[in-house]
Amino acid sequence: MKILGGTLKGRNFYMPATIRPTQDIVRAAIFDILGHDLSELKFLDLFAGSGAVGLEAVSRGAAEVVLVEKDPQNAKIIQGNFELLKIGYPHVFHKVINADAFATIKEMARRQQQFDIVFFDPPFDQQLTKKILKHLMGYAILHAHSYVIAQFGEDDSLPELEGRFKILKERAYGNSRLAILELI
Repeated sequence: MKILGGTLKGRNFYMPATIRPTQDIVRAAIFDILGHDLSELKFLDLFAGSGAVGLEAVSRGAAEVVLVEKDPQNAKIIQGNFELLKIGYPHVFHKVINADAFATIKEMARRQQQFDIVFFDPPFDQQLTKKILKHLMGYAILHAHSYVIAQFGEDDSLPELEGRFKILKERAYGNSRLAILELI
């Protein structure tokens, strides 16, 4: 796979064979909607897979990128992608966490870590969108005007957002749906 934009545009990275990658059209749409300059922003990628979306965030200037991937083999591939692309301190802080996304959210809240943008793309067959958003609403890892980008399957749906999020965009790409939310 290739980085689509930013300073690393056109650079290749490894893709684990066992995952469903975020399609190029969806990755492009995410950053078209957010804007191409993520300077000084903190980006969290839950269910990171290959790290493709987090790598795009780095390429577009994010100051801090944290990628959470439960599968140990995929987490190693993500770390290998950072090494392959020679991404690291002092240019950008990145961290690959090999752990469960829900436990990680809870731990980040305990440590009072907050993010400007949270992206998640869980396995579609598990229909986790509602659970993840409720978890994000229940733990203080977001601040006012943080963005949450949810990619989920056509059989999944957003929960009742209880007036906490404003839906900025919602689009369908084949059997994939993308929702961009802002915490209000």
